[in-house]
Amino acid sequence: MENAVLITIGDEILSGNTVDTNSNFIATELKNIGIKVSQILTISDEIETIKNAIQSAFEIGDLIITTGGLGPTRDDKTKKAIAEFFNDEIALDEVTFNHLKEYMEKRGRLEILERNREQAFVPTKSTVFQNHFGTAPCMMMEQDGKLLFSLPGVPYEVKPLIRDQIVPYLHKKFSLNFISTRIVSVVGIPESILADIIEDWELALPENLALSYLPVGTRVKLRLTATGINENLLQQQLEDEIQKLLPLIKDNVIATSEDKIEKILGELLNDRKLTISTAESCTGGELARLITSNSGSSKYFLGGIIPYATEKKIEILKVKKETVDEFTVVSEQVAMEMAEGCQKLFETNISLSTTGVAGPGKGEDEKDIGTVFYTIRIDNKEVTSKLYMPHLDRQDLMHFASQKIIQDLVGILVNN
Repeated sequence: MENAVLITIGDEILSGNTVDTNSNFIATELKNIGIKVSQILTISDEIETIKNAIQSAFEIGDLIITTGGLGPTRDDKTKKAIAEFFNDEIALDEVTFNHLKEYMEKRGRLEILERNREQAFVPTKSTVFQNHFGTAPCMMMEQDGKLLFSLPGVPYEVKPLIRDQIVPYLHKKFSLNFISTRIVSVVGIPESILADIIEDWELALPENLALSYLPVGTRVKLRLTATGINENLLQQQLEDEIQKLLPLIKDNVIATSEDKIEKILGELLNDRKLTISTAESCTGGELARLITSNSGSSKYFLGGIIPYATEKKIEILKVKKETVDEFTVVSEQVAMEMAEGCQKLFETNISLSTTGVAGPGKGEDEKDIGTVFYTIRIDNKEVTSKLYMPHLDRQDLMHFASQKIIQDLVGILVNN
């Protein structure tokens, strides 16, 4: 079992109305047990199209996983296509029906059981993996040693099916290797110089370990991947190698486990018992969202404000009207006064502020789209910077700027 093909079924994906997040999640989970995704297909919900896609997928991969196209009506095309492809029939599965009935009873929805009864009809040759978070089961078909799993399309149903049932099943059935990963985040060293510094360590890595360099903004993520049959031993092996690495670059390492910059920040703030607040205009709350995405963030994040209108910056954050009149609302000076006002408002050690033009139209002061000023204020010291990203659309700019600000803050905290 080496190669997989993912098939996403549904016109809503093809039209762009719905984003396919399932494929990214499934590919990551399969990678962790050593299965490579060779191809990802998105197709319409038509019987012949589905059958042709399955045929093409079996020519490429040993494992096919489809998501979407499973509904509560008898005209479910995905189920029909699978049955036709495998020369099978569809029939009521009593175990699945009883599971569906129990699912409905627990949610007080027994009156609609008959309407969903069709979802208990499955191909007779299939092995059913019951869905504990929805009404459509997962069906597995096997042919010549190759497997096809058909899943519903709702992400919160797909994730537990893949993570809790399908991945463990594949791992056990094919005696697959475990793949463990650790990421060491490094700041303040360019990638080329970092490679020179750790070259001897890298060359001495055991054969079952691989190193990748992943530059992200002003940091470099060193991804160390170990492959083997014993997961606990792999994790210990990774830890041992990281301990050998740290003396070489210790002053520039900001994390040895966490990958996401907002989680790295959370650890730093927790360890140093620092509090933080945000005053956002052009980022529209994205900074606060990222910071509070961490469990336990209430220990250090005291609050945030989005004073989008200029008068609210003046009224709530005490930005001087004269400052706005002289430098415009999208300016270094306003960002600085916003940060100071935010710090006083929430009484935090650290405050972050943003002001800019996210687009698609120019701001009230005619500043160029993509212009962002942001201030990082720590106690009585502050650093104000400018970003100019006219190529990014509104949502991408909000996210990129917020990530960059958190990354800059992490760098400042690590180096002080």
